[in-house]
Amino acid sequence: MTRVYLDHNASAPLKPAVKTAMIQAMDLAGNPSSVHGFGRTVRRAVEEARAQVAALAGVRPAQVFFTGSGTEANNLALRGFPGRPVVTSAIEHDSVLEAVPGAARIPVDRNGVADLAALDRLLADADVPVLVSLMLANNETGVIQPVAEAARVAHAHGALLHCDAVQAAGRLPLDRAALGADLLTLSAHKIGGPAGVGALILADGLEPEALIRGGGQEKRRRAGTENVVGIAGFGAAARLAREELPGSARLTTLRDALEASALAAVPAARVMGAGAARVGNTSNLLLPGVAGETQVMALDLAGVAVSAGSACSSGKVKPSHVLAAMGESAGDAACAIRVSLGWDSDDAAVERFAAAYAAMAARLARAPAA
Repeated sequence: MTRVYLDHNASAPLKPAVKTAMIQAMDLAGNPSSVHGFGRTVRRAVEEARAQVAALAGVRPAQVFFTGSGTEANNLALRGFPGRPVVTSAIEHDSVLEAVPGAARIPVDRNGVADLAALDRLLADADVPVLVSLMLANNETGVIQPVAEAARVAHAHGALLHCDAVQAAGRLPLDRAALGADLLTLSAHKIGGPAGVGALILADGLEPEALIRGGGQEKRRRAGTENVVGIAGFGAAARLAREELPGSARLTTLRDALEASALAAVPAARVMGAGAARVGNTSNLLLPGVAGETQVMALDLAGVAVSAGSACSSGKVKPSHVLAAMGESAGDAACAIRVSLGWDSDDAAVERFAAAYAAMAARLARAPAA
């Protein structure tokens, strides 16, 4: 049985050109911190990748430094300024929420859009300047957040703004200055690059306290010999994401067809966040009364890979905190699946999902009650 992969928000398959760049980097010998010719050659590969990531985010290469993941970049952003209390939205990824568990939370509306009036009140009540974290595109629903507007609110109160743009890269144009973000997080494996490498982008003059100390790598912001192969792959993936961005409307067309087919076959299903602007690759389908994990397993048996919420929470049977923040009951918040398209998705994949989803719903409807 040919399997269909529709879980790009968890991790996108490695693009062939990225694999080629990584294989070429594997042939390089030397440490990028060494001053001899071998080291300088490796350093050039790292700096070329840094320039490619910078171009994707609309920044200068000097503003980009590499980390071991998007999670690490988020932790560094939120824990790197200990004098500033943290405020996050209620729908952030766990790598943000768990980085500062006691942070104040910005509520969202029924469509999952952050309430900026509430943010304004939170900042007005703060005794000291704050660090605000607001993602650009939600990993579960795809809902786009008003980051530029939030940045203006934050800066009016002397706050910094961090933006987790991991799920937006390659799907929306990125420009750190236009967003007003003082710190911006990216991750390679969400855009067809390798897992195990991310980046934190800093506005000029910002220097977070390092979480990992040791050598002077990455301007002493992140000690440890650079993951040259992963960084080379990240650079290639960033270049491709930027070049292919004009064609991203193709995914919106596929997603809309997927949702139309799913709702026509299963009228009880709902599309979460449908009333807000979303990135074109993500669909969150809620089917009341059927646990998301049950749906994921049934679709997997049919050869279609999707997820129930964030992949970082896989195996945990709990309601989605994103859907709960949007006002869904605990029962309904546990009954959603995320379908996320990507560079290798096509009409056949959408048709395969629609057929499997309809068959799953019909089979579950016939099943005797437990």
